[in-house]
Amino acid sequence: MKVAVIGLGSMGKRRIRLIKELFPSYTIYGVDSREDRQKEAKELLGIDSFGNISDVPKDVTCAFVSTSPLSHAAIIKECLNNKWNVFTEINLVDDGYEENIELAKTNGCKLFLSSTFLYREETKYIRSKIDQDHKWNYVYHVGQYLPDWHPWEKIGDYFVGNKRTNGCREILAIELPWLIKTFGPVSSVESRSDKITELAIEYNDNFCISVSHENGNKGMLVVDVVSPVAVRLFHAYTEGKYISWNGTPDSISEFDNEQKKLKKVELTEDTEHIEGYSSFIVENAYKNEIKAFFDEVNNNVKAKYGFEDDLATLKVINSIGA
Repeated sequence: MKVAVIGLGSMGKRRIRLIKELFPSYTIYGVDSREDRQKEAKELLGIDSFGNISDVPKDVTCAFVSTSPLSHAAIIKECLNNKWNVFTEINLVDDGYEENIELAKTNGCKLFLSSTFLYREETKYIRSKIDQDHKWNYVYHVGQYLPDWHPWEKIGDYFVGNKRTNGCREILAIELPWLIKTFGPVSSVESRSDKITELAIEYNDNFCISVSHENGNKGMLVVDVVSPVAVRLFHAYTEGKYISWNGTPDSISEFDNEQKKLKKVELTEDTEHIEGYSSFIVENAYKNEIKAFFDEVNNNVKAKYGFEDDLATLKVINSIGA
């Protein structure tokens, strides 16, 4: 199989590295308008790269879209017109969704949307424990100081500097899919937000959100780009049950009702971490969703999360005001 990876920034390079590891027989081409990135891809990853999608060999069958979110809709459309199956990073906006969903159906292409946290072993475990016989409450705080996200570049030089694709909106787009799959569709939200930093951004940098789910579950979600310590703190509870997670694979604890104490949960999957990234970021989930994409392409196995699901998620984010 021949695959094009469009966008050779940090995420594009990660996708290439993992595809090569998982599917060494696949041929990968890179696409990026920046010649320095094309050269880097050749030197570090050993792949040929091009400046435009139109220059890629026509026998490519799949494309990974790893560019800035506001460019996704047009790139996805071009790929689908080439009758390529498409894996895209999170989009943050619904530009072109309905058109591209129909185009994918017309051209017989798979349209796969990244939702990495749905492929984490920790969130799978939490989801398995949230039963339907009880109403659950949860409290969840996710935050990290925005300049620490990409310390090698200025905030205004990549997508989090844009109000439409801002940092808080990205956190919500990452976290809400797994929360909705775990606790049920959202019925309503109430949000308070403001700006408490001096960052040169034109959007609110912190949100306190009350979430109500259709089945009676409810949660408090705090999202920010303010916290100087990267934080992911999750707690969920109902009568006789309690589970907590601090964002890393070894940090799940669960209440043992017989012994009346918290016990650490040992997950079976060996985790991989790349130096230089937050301890919250493990490679396993990125691998798992790449496998899921090719499983959908090769074996017609339906993905966990798609564009239709994301339309609902983005409506919730819009109602929050992020």
